[in-house]
Amino acid sequence: MAEIRRFGSLRHLRAEPNFHILQFRKGELQRSGEGIAFWFHPLSTAIAEIPVDDRDLQFTFHARSADFQDVMAQGVITYRVKNPPTLARRLDFSLDLKTGGYLARPLEKLSLVLSQLAQQHAWAYIAENPIRVILQAGQAEINRRVSEGLKGDESLAGIGLEIVMVRLAALKPTADLENALEAPAREGIQQEADEAAFQRRAEAVEKERAIAENELQTEIELARRQENLIEQEGLNDQRKAREEATAANIRAEASARRESIEATAQADRRRIEASATADATRLTGKAKAAKIRSVEEALVEAEKGRMEAYGSLPAEIAWALAAKEVARHLESIDHINLTPDLLAPLLGRLVEAGAHKLES
Repeated sequence: MAEIRRFGSLRHLRAEPNFHILQFRKGELQRSGEGIAFWFHPLSTAIAEIPVDDRDLQFTFHARSADFQDVMAQGVITYRVKNPPTLARRLDFSLDLKTGGYLARPLEKLSLVLSQLAQQHAWAYIAENPIRVILQAGQAEINRRVSEGLKGDESLAGIGLEIVMVRLAALKPTADLENALEAPAREGIQQEADEAAFQRRAEAVEKERAIAENELQTEIELARRQENLIEQEGLNDQRKAREEATAANIRAEASARRESIEATAQADRRRIEASATADATRLTGKAKAAKIRSVEEALVEAEKGRMEAYGSLPAEIAWALAAKEVARHLESIDHINLTPDLLAPLLGRLVEAGAHKLES
């Protein structure tokens, strides 16, 4: 709806884009358009507002078929205003300049006109046909009749309306009639269900008989297999006894052969051990003899070298080393005798050493 605001003695109107505004002043059209806004003086202005968007109109009506049965139809009509000025001249869309609402009820009158026209076209088809034909044809035929009737109606085009589409949502008889019409189908379905139950029971009996026969055949087969099993077990026991005797003979032969092999191996091992012991003893004696000879030879060589080294030393040093060696082997020395023959050379050497030091 349009929004009208008051500013002193003036008014301001702002319309939505889906509404067509017609402004009249002194009986003449001043403005016309969708979603416009303007200032006006309320004492000299008349304004009409017509919706131009697609509108849905729901309808519900009852009709009587050719065989005098009541039918209820529900649907929706979608329409729009194609020529707003023409519709404004046919219906009163004037606005209250104080509140912005309609002074009359144009949309309700328009809905009543469209509903009556739709019922008229639907009644014409329903009255010509019996209830079974109407229900079998379904909603498509009535929907087609109403849609073609409204779109081809020149009176609607004359007031500036255009029918977009018609959709029939439901087509139902009365509850009692619906139950009566459904009864044969229900009975047929129930009969089919009973036949299916009988067939299922017959099949169950046949299956039970087949199962009993299968069980008997199974018992016979099991008895035959048990007989074969007993016979096979006897044969298996005989074969097992023969195989056990053969295995015992094989084990006895293997045990004797193993004992013989072990005795031979033990004798060979003893002979090898004796031979190895003799060889080891012989080699050990040879190694010890060689080692003793090597040690003796080394000692002789060492002593020989030491004698040669002592032979090249002065007599005094040799005497000193000999005294050191003797002292090393003595456990204790109670007294020592120094003779003039021993001290005289030592003192002479000390005097010579001191004189040589003073000269230097």
